[in-house]
Amino acid sequence: MANNPIEIRIDNQEVNQRLLELAHRGENLRPLMKNVAGILAYSTEENFANEGRPKWTDLAESTKKKRQKTGHYPGQILQVTGQLASSISTHYDEDSAVIGSNMDYAAIHQLGGQAGRKKAVSIPARPYLQLTDEDFEEILEATEEFFS
Repeated sequence: MANNPIEIRIDNQEVNQRLLELAHRGENLRPLMKNVAGILAYSTEENFANEGRPKWTDLAESTKKKRQKTGHYPGQILQVTGQLASSISTHYDEDSAVIGSNMDYAAIHQLGGQAGRKKAVSIPARPYLQLTDEDFEEILEATEEFFS
């Protein structure tokens, strides 16, 4: 009996049609990537507005005093001039969505590290290009909606 396999075929046009539609949608992900880039941009704006999600490390007392002398304190972290926040740009294509900044000092604020003369100043990481769980959920929802 093992030599006589049983074969069952189901001819379901509706399932086949739906699978073809999904495959076709997967050929051009550009509209989805545009949406994802928008989510990344909004998330980054929220990070600047809320001074991090979770909150960034507060400014050092020396930085607060320096800013107070120049009239920039109190004020928001990473936004003395607003150049970093306004330098954020997105790019998307058929396969990806990217966000970033072209400012020389962008990485030190995102990742933290040593800066200044002889690298004597320690700058804590203040990740402004960071997604929350809610942001990831929004991207998943956008993806599901795109394919539905």
